Amino acid sequence: MSNAAQPTAKTDERIKDISAFRKALIRPELGGIVGTIAVFTFFLLFAFDSGMFNSQGVMNWSTVSAQFMIIAVGACLLMIAGEFDLSVGSMIGFAGMMIAIFSVTYGWPVWLAIIITFVLCTAIGALNGWIVVRTGLPSFIVTLAFLFILRGFTIFLPQVIERKTIIGGIIDVSEGDWLAPVFGGKIFGGLFTWLADAGMIATFERGTKAGQPVVDGIPMLIVWAIILIIFGHVLLTKTKFGNWIFAAGGDAEAARNSGVPVNRVKILMFMFTAFCATVFAVCQVMEFGSAGADRGLLKEFEAIIAVVIGGALLTGGYGSVLGAALGALIFGVVQQGLFFAGVESSLFRVFLGVILLGAVILNTYIRRMITGER
Repeated sequence: MSNAAQPTAKTDERIKDISAFRKALIRPELGGIVGTIAVFTFFLLFAFDSGMFNSQGVMNWSTVSAQFMIIAVGACLLMIAGEFDLSVGSMIGFAGMMIAIFSVTYGWPVWLAIIITFVLCTAIGALNGWIVVRTGLPSFIVTLAFLFILRGFTIFLPQVIERKTIIGGIIDVSEGDWLAPVFGGKIFGGLFTWLADAGMIATFERGTKAGQPVVDGIPMLIVWAIILIIFGHVLLTKTKFGNWIFAAGGDAEAARNSGVPVNRVKILMFMFTAFCATVFAVCQVMEFGSAGADRGLLKEFEAIIAVVIGGALLTGGYGSVLGAALGALIFGVVQQGLFFAGVESSLFRVFLGVILLGAVILNTYIRRMITGER
């Protein structure tokens, strides 16, 4: 049969051609990528000679960014599933205080205190999720209640038990513990010693540490951030459960009709958010050697802002763990960069408000582009 006799394939009129530019616009990570480039460009121009980009400066803003990344991963997956958790900050303070009470006050082994705290906090996360899915109440309200409940216990318990709101001595009791270094140790110390000997990074010039590298390893806080980012990204983009997360946040009723266990997905995401908050708390306690009742204040909002900057929609069903990580990186770089640039540190809060407003406007535009709304 000749080519002329063959029917000509017609393009479905319902399928619209999307330009490469529009495809780039609907990538969740776009806002985070643009923001990261802009922030680094700014500080390379205005703070390059201040020490921000030497070994110690890089480690400083990397550590701060890692803090935001850890809680942003959990917040990101939960927001994509269509829920919020405003108790994250209080969970950080509560978890740290429980470790201190169990290990210092009651004399438990640190490894046991850490494990029990993880179990307790993830159980509270499960309770948060269970109340939300069983009652139909907005997660904003439920977790706001737990924000006050957990913060209240964090202040009350040490006052009753120790008659103070800060419990120290954790470094002493963790000496020789097998689990503590997993959260409070450092890796690649030998590599940084070699770099210092080769003159590639700076060393202390005087004091008891004279000749030692100013950066003596990568803190486990950064390692945990990397692990959680990789885990969250793979879970979200490479697994069936990741599709369930998107479906639960996009249209819960349609997802249920398609066989997605929406309630189980949401509860597990609340538990994972609590897990991430506990990781942050344990790393913080091991770093400072103490637990304070005021730890974690406003962290829940900083986590949400990082996720929004990273491209997640407040309505759920759309977002990226990598984008949230970039949002957290922006946080850390700006918080430390303002100091290196000689800018008043209080302007950091101004920056948060401005970038949050810009991110929400951009995300709203993207949502309308995706859904075809006007």
